Amino acid sequence: MFYICVYTLVVIYGLVIGSFLNVLILRIPEGEDFVRIRSHCVKCGYQLAWFDMIPVFSYLALGGKCRKCGEKISPQYPIIEALNAVLYLIVFLCNGISFLSVIYCMVTSALIVISVIDERTMEIPLGLTIFIGVMGVIRAGMDWQHISLYIIGMCSVGLFLEILFVGSGGRWIGGGDATLMMAAGLVLGWKNVIAGFFLSCIIGSVVHTIRMKMTNADKVLSLGPYLAVGIYIMMLCGDKLVNWYLEVTNLSVLLG
Repeated sequence: MFYICVYTLVVIYGLVIGSFLNVLILRIPEGEDFVRIRSHCVKCGYQLAWFDMIPVFSYLALGGKCRKCGEKISPQYPIIEALNAVLYLIVFLCNGISFLSVIYCMVTSALIVISVIDERTMEIPLGLTIFIGVMGVIRAGMDWQHISLYIIGMCSVGLFLEILFVGSGGRWIGGGDATLMMAAGLVLGWKNVIAGFFLSCIIGSVVHTIRMKMTNADKVLSLGPYLAVGIYIMMLCGDKLVNWYLEVTNLSVLLG
C-alpha cells in the first residue's frame, strides 16, 4: 500500500509538472514570461480557470477545444503531461524511492522541454542546460567521495563537442549540444555520459534515417532529442549497461 501511494503521488506530480512544461515549450522560444503571465488561449486570449488546467482530464472533458472560442487545442498538451508522468514513474521504478530519483525526474522534465524546442527551433535554451547542471552539482555532491568521476564526466564528452563546435564554426555540432553534455556529465559521471552519447548517436542515426525515408525530413537533424533519450536511458540503467558492456568486451579487467 505504501508503494502504491508513493507511485500514485509520483504520477500526479508528473502530470502537474507536465502541464508547466507545456508553458515552457510555448513561451521560451518566444521570449515570453512564463512565471507572471497566466495561462490563456493563444487564439482568443481567454484566461484559463483552474478547472481548465487539470492535466489530461480538462483536455478530454473539453473535447480538445477552448471553452470560450471553441478553437482546437494542440494534442501536444495532454501528450506532454502524460509522457512526463509516465517517465517519472519509470524513473522511480528503476531507481527506487530516493532523492536521486527526484533529481532524475527533474532532469527528465528539462530533457522533454529541450527535445521539443530543439526539434522545432534547432536551439537548446541555455537556462534549461544550466538547470540540469545544477541538478548535476547536487548529484555529484551526494556522491562526493567519487566527485572526480562527475568532474571528468563534465569535461569528457562536453569538452570534446565544444572543441568540434569551435573548430567547425558550428557546422558539425551545435553549441547547445556541447553544453547539454557537459551538464549531463555532472549528472551521470564519465562512464555513463560517454556510453549515453554513443547510444544517442546510434539511436539518432537509425531514427533519423527512417524519418528521412518516410517523411522527407531534412538531412540536418536536431541532436538534442536523441541526446535526451540517451541521457534518460543512462539514468535508468546506466551502470548495468556499462558493466554488461565491459564484461562482454573484457574491458572491465583493463579498467579495474
